[in-house]
Amino acid sequence: MTHITRDTLDRLVERAASSPRRRQHHNLHASSAEPCQRLLNAVWPDSYIRPHRHAGYTTNECLLALRGTFALIEFLDDGEIHLIYPFGAGTFTTIVEVPPQRWHTVVALTAGAVLFETKSGPFNPNRAKGFAEWAPAEGEQDHQAYLEVLRDAARAECARRGLAVFPD
Repeated sequence: MTHITRDTLDRLVERAASSPRRRQHHNLHASSAEPCQRLLNAVWPDSYIRPHRHAGYTTNECLLALRGTFALIEFLDDGEIHLIYPFGAGTFTTIVEVPPQRWHTVVALTAGAVLFETKSGPFNPNRAKGFAEWAPAEGEQDHQAYLEVLRDAARAECARRGLAVFPD
């Protein structure tokens, strides 16, 4: 039996803070062959998750904010932002689901934020994510600037909804 404690989340957040990618996942499923993939993902606000879609799957990805605040950002096929949905602490939503063919990313809006994610398995790295060609790859020179565009859009959406989730 798996128990997730506050200490578990604290250690995951610490590992994410020292990771070059500024995020860290922890699988709860025993193997990539399981039909339900479950994991924790600690994400810092300066971590860039390249927009992607799960085209090889037929079920939704479910994201639950365990700690902190996030924004789910969905895109049209040309890269235009279609929807921004804040979720987690300080919002009215805790769980969001993403259809498998939808371009999306998640942006952490608060330090030390942690997601619980579920998606269909088995996990196949060849079909896990299709990255958007219109978005910079992680590590490319302009990925930080693009992340700031996404964060600014998320901040504006939070303000539009009357949500005060930013400590800065």
